[in-house]
Amino acid sequence: MLIDVTPLRRHRDFRLLFAGQLISFLGSMITYVAVPYQLYELTKSNLMVGLLGSVQLIPVLVFGLIGGSVADTMDRRKLLLISEAILSVGCLALAINSTFTSPSVTLIFVVSALMQAANGFHRPAMEAMTQKMVDVKELPAVAALNSFRHSVGAIAGPAIGGILIAAAGAKIAYMIDFGTFVFAFIMLALMKRMPPPESVHSPGWSSIKEGLRFALKRPELIGTYVVDIVAMTFAFSTALFPAMGEQWGGAAAAGTLFSAMSIGALVITLFSGWTSKVSRHGAAVVISAAIWGLAMIGVGYAPSLATAVLFLAIAGAADMVSGLFRGVIWNETIPNEMRGRMAGIEMISYMTGPLLGNARAGWLATVTSTHISIVSGGALCFICVVVCGFILPSFWRYQSKASQVATP
Repeated sequence: MLIDVTPLRRHRDFRLLFAGQLISFLGSMITYVAVPYQLYELTKSNLMVGLLGSVQLIPVLVFGLIGGSVADTMDRRKLLLISEAILSVGCLALAINSTFTSPSVTLIFVVSALMQAANGFHRPAMEAMTQKMVDVKELPAVAALNSFRHSVGAIAGPAIGGILIAAAGAKIAYMIDFGTFVFAFIMLALMKRMPPPESVHSPGWSSIKEGLRFALKRPELIGTYVVDIVAMTFAFSTALFPAMGEQWGGAAAAGTLFSAMSIGALVITLFSGWTSKVSRHGAAVVISAAIWGLAMIGVGYAPSLATAVLFLAIAGAADMVSGLFRGVIWNETIPNEMRGRMAGIEMISYMTGPLLGNARAGWLATVTSTHISIVSGGALCFICVVVCGFILPSFWRYQSKASQVATP
């Protein structure tokens, strides 16, 4: 079954949001390649590239919680507009820094951290808005469309970024990203005013604690967070792609590696209609995360760029299956008045793992080798994810709400 585009046909504001974020994410993925590649070119250090993830982790942890609380109390469209503006300024700062004879490494770290802080407000606001724009029955289709948007950007963005960096340097990559944020800002401005959030509380620590208590009481939510963090912490290794790219052709090869996972993700998304027939969502998340780990072992043993791309595509496909079912679980079980706070917690869960994973991969590659770093991470990922399936039995048995209703 092909992807369901009904939400795009039926809802004007969702179309505007989707178009703006599609272009914006494409630009963000160009920068996603440009930052680590420029950092590696300046320092020639896997450790420094991995350290970038550690620096970005702190604003994710802090502002993911704060941003989720704010998104449940203020105009979410306005919050998105402010976030887009801040992110565009960050891209402009990176572009200006790239014009210097000796670009500042410190500035790259600082701006990257500030942009992650802005994302802490951007993502929860967007997730909470999306849930209100469509009907409940359309949420699985929305999850697939959002995955499609992510996959297209994550394939084309790094590939374009690699070509641009090779041809004209990082500056042009950052400037294009700046332009995509301007486009997204215009799309948001064209949308109708959003209805006010149902929540009447004020943003702050009390509302954050309320969100954390809600999450901790729901084993299906805890399972999505734990499995994803475990899988990404051990097996996510994109910090090593610049160094791997230099072995196989430079910036263009690095861009190809950054794009490869999303090729598999896009294939899964385009043929995602089958996911509506799966009821064991918890088991699907665990199994796909285990396959992700096995595929990353294959990446570590890859003798060529083509082989590495193949295994990365398999890994990306597995990760997309996990992401699709995690998204449905979140939207099925979380009331809209708490959607912003839960989206903040979700953002922490799915960004903490990759950031820690890159720090782990960069450090281990420095003290051992790229091969050992990737292979050991994939093996540990597989083992720990399987263990999660045993120690989280409620999550393993979790079934979709629709299948529970249909069961006599």
